[in-house]
Parts: sequence; C-alpha cells; structure tokens
Amino acid sequence: MEILPILATLRRHKITAALLILQIALTCAIVCNAVFLISQRLHRMDMPSGVAERELVHLELANIGATSDEKARTAEDLAALRQVPGVTDVASVNQVPFGNSSWNSGIKLDLQQKTSTLNMTTYYGENAAQALGVQLVAGRMLQGDDYMDFDDVVKAAQAGDTKRLPSVLVITQALAERLWPGQSALGKQLYLGSDTPLRVVGVVRTLVRPSVWDDALAQYSALLPVRIYNNNYIIRTAPGDRERVLQAAIAALKKADPHRVVINKHIWSDMRRDFFRDDRAMATLLAGVCVALLVVTSLGIVGLGSFWVAQRRRQIGVRRALGATRGNILRYFQTENFLLATLGIALGMALAYGINLFLMHHYELPRLPAIYLPIGAIALWLIGQAAVLGPALRAAAVPPVVATRSV
Repeated sequence: MEILPILATLRRHKITAALLILQIALTCAIVCNAVFLISQRLHRMDMPSGVAERELVHLELANIGATSDEKARTAEDLAALRQVPGVTDVASVNQVPFGNSSWNSGIKLDLQQKTSTLNMTTYYGENAAQALGVQLVAGRMLQGDDYMDFDDVVKAAQAGDTKRLPSVLVITQALAERLWPGQSALGKQLYLGSDTPLRVVGVVRTLVRPSVWDDALAQYSALLPVRIYNNNYIIRTAPGDRERVLQAAIAALKKADPHRVVINKHIWSDMRRDFFRDDRAMATLLAGVCVALLVVTSLGIVGLGSFWVAQRRRQIGVRRALGATRGNILRYFQTENFLLATLGIALGMALAYGINLFLMHHYELPRLPAIYLPIGAIALWLIGQAAVLGPALRAAAVPPVVATRSV
C-alpha cells in the first residue's frame, strides 16, 4: 500500500533520485568486478609450487673476474654445502621456482609440425628434483647415468651429434594431461629443439615455472638430465633451520672463495612473498577502492535520507496525527530506499557485465562468474538499509505536534 505514495514522492524528486540510483549502479558495477579481480589475485598468490617450500633455501653468488674451472668450483661448493650441519640435500640448478628468470623451449610431438605444440620451462641440475622435493606420481625420477654435462650437450647440439644429447625427461602432470589427455605419458616421446626424441620416464605432481606470465601455463615444466655448473644453489633443510643454514652456507662458500658476491639469498617463503608482491599490492588497492566506494555510497544514502526527512517534517507530522506509528514511518523510508537501491542494482548488474566484457576483450581476463552479481546485490541492499536506518529513526521519532507546529 506504501509503494504508490513512495513512487509519487520520487517523481517530484526525479534528479535527486536518479543521481542516487546512478551512484548505486556504479558502485555495484565496480565493486562486483573489483571483488572478482581480488579473488583472482588471491587465487594466483596461492598457486602451488610443487616444491618443499618450508624446507628450502636459495643461494646465488657471482664471481669477481674470470674462473678457470667452473665444473671443479661447483663440485667444491656442493661438497662444502653438504658439510653444513642441517643440510639434507643440495643441487646446482639453472633456475628456481618463483625466481623470475626462466629457461623455456617450444616442444613438438611430431617432427613434421611447423609450429610448437606449446612452450614449457626446463629445469637442469643433477639431484634437482630431490633437492626441490617434487612429488613423483608415475614412473621414475632421473638417475645418475641419465645425466650429461651442460657444455657437452651444447657442443653435441652444435655438431649435430644426436647420440650425445639427453634422451629422457620428467614432466609435470599438467603438461602430461595437456599433451596426451586421458593417456599415460610414460614412454611417450616429444621433441625439444632437435631431431632427437625425448622419452618421458616420470611424471611429477606439479612444478611451477620460475616466471609465470600466464596462469594457464604455470605448470608446464620438465626436468632434463643436464648437469649445470654455476653459482645457483638449492639447499634443503629442516623448516626451523633455514635461517641458520642459510648463514652457515654463505660462510662456507665465502671460506672456499672470499672473492665472490652474494646476489640472492632467500628462504622460500620470502621468494613467494617477493614474487607475488605486485599481486598483493593490486588486491590491497582494489580492496581499498571497494571500501571507499561503499563508504561514499553509504554517505550518499545517509545524506539524501536526512535531507528528505528535513523536507517532509510536515508530511510526517500529518501521518503521525492520522494514526501512523513509528514503525510505519520507519518502514516507509526503508521501503523507499529499497526501491532506489533495487533500481540502482539492476542497472549496476548490466554495467558490471559490460565492464567485464571490456576487460575480457582488452586484458584477457576471464568472464565474471554470475554468483558475484547476486552477492553484490545483497551486500548493497544490506548497506543501503543500514545507511538509511539513522535518518528513518529520526523521522519516526518526530512527535506529531512538533512536526505540525514547525511549519
């Protein structure tokens, strides 16, 4: 019974009502998309690495001047690191998960292909899988007699000597499913930059790329039997010993050669934190935008409600004199706000969909799930009702006599 009087009143305040509806619509559209983007960022930050993060330490050094025998130097370093109390595994590797520097290659399933099937990252380093703590789900890990020295592999590739190139590899479960859906990957072959096929001998649960530019490709990784000789080390230890082991490892390597500079030293939780710093900052910024928009919209509802209460004192007094209760007056203002919020939310849902289409087209973001729209609508309805409650209570508290005499 109150809808028609409310609509008649709103028709006399078209511009004011339209501005509030537009404000609610914009808030609904932006907040729905912003919350979706925040959820995407949070999901990305929770990306599984596939390694024993709570047990790992990363240490990278740089030589000052030329070195005569990098192979012998790396062997000495590994021996020194294994002597550090608390170290359970160590490996010299070409790259590390969440390290931002990635070795990638296109792969083919058939030599007749003109373009690569996909791009994957390649991890080198004897004992890398064991040091990283990746989980084997099928087949076997790479073994000592599978490995070849990196320099020998490069020379063999340049000379076209296919007999001295690696012949096996271990891949991730995601990569196996992408290449051979519904089939076992063990024994399957692929080609990596040469005519020599690589046979899959093992599948690990997951192993993230060092640098993730596309989340859909984040788990397309492989372990190749190539020994790498450099100053990039993964050290595995007990979770509580990581800080101590890191300092002891630096001291051991400095003792072997003081003329080296430490360029990277991390426990793995710090690497994850640093890698996702931009995502965390973006999520925080978007959350701040959402809060600011909701606060501004709430203040707009409060301000408009207070303005209308001041303008309608005579109308309120007349209704109270005719027998309207405080509950009737309170319900009137809440119903009025609910109608405005509903119109704003309906327009906001259409705008939210349009903004999402724009983001999909220009920034390759996924489609906004439909569940965000009703959740956003309910949130705005609740905020709107809470915001108008103060002005509505003040209106309901106006005595009939004071309202009529104040005109």
